[in-house]
Amino acid sequence: MIAVRDLAKRLGRQEILRGIGLTVAKGETLVIIGRSGAGKSVLLKHLIGLMQPDAGEIWIDGQNIIGLSERKLAAIRRKVGILFQGGALFDSMTVEENISFPLREAGERNSKVIREKVNEMLEVIELEGQQKKMPVNLSGGMKKRVGLARSIIRRPSCILYDEPTAGLDPVVSDSINKLIRRLQERYQITSIVVTHDMKSAFHVADHIAYLHEGRIYFHGSSRELQLSADPLLQDFLLGRSEDSQLIAKMESA
Repeated sequence: MIAVRDLAKRLGRQEILRGIGLTVAKGETLVIIGRSGAGKSVLLKHLIGLMQPDAGEIWIDGQNIIGLSERKLAAIRRKVGILFQGGALFDSMTVEENISFPLREAGERNSKVIREKVNEMLEVIELEGQQKKMPVNLSGGMKKRVGLARSIIRRPSCILYDEPTAGLDPVVSDSINKLIRRLQERYQITSIVVTHDMKSAFHVADHIAYLHEGRIYFHGSSRELQLSADPLLQDFLLGRSEDSQLIAKMESA
């Protein structure tokens, strides 16, 4: 579904991406992890054409999107939905209006068709009967669900998740993780999930990629990551900083 080849991006004097290479099979969920500033969000923006690389290629469903016109990019973006961190809902619209927005933008005017599709999405995200609520009356988890419903209502082939469980309590985070898995199973959707939440990563991932200093340092299964003896990976998984390593060495000396 997605192939990234030798992707490079510099912002000012800083190299953000340094020859990224990735493949994501149809129906697969790839989780991208890494420390803050590693380039995860920049990579995500490249995948939907919001940023253009200095070098490299991005293939989506057999088409290289680099250098495409906005018109041709629009066709690609119909295949790719994205869930932003806060849900990015329109504050002046109801839940129903937010979810149906992509349909109306695409020219759908049949109110019965729109209503049926919105109701289907509400059933999928388990928010039946919440059509008339405003975003201000929704919890953080509900906003994420509505944002997700909006991103999938046109049945994209792929969904990009930017920190889907950020700011949520463990119970709500678990419900979001289960929803991501359910969407994959129900619609065979290809997913790329950027997260710092390792519990979520292990829950939803078919494969995990660790982004370090602009490069893919590790790519493999959840089990392979957990069993790795690589100190860099272990420090990330255990949340160990350089200071904590130094203290541990001093205490053992």
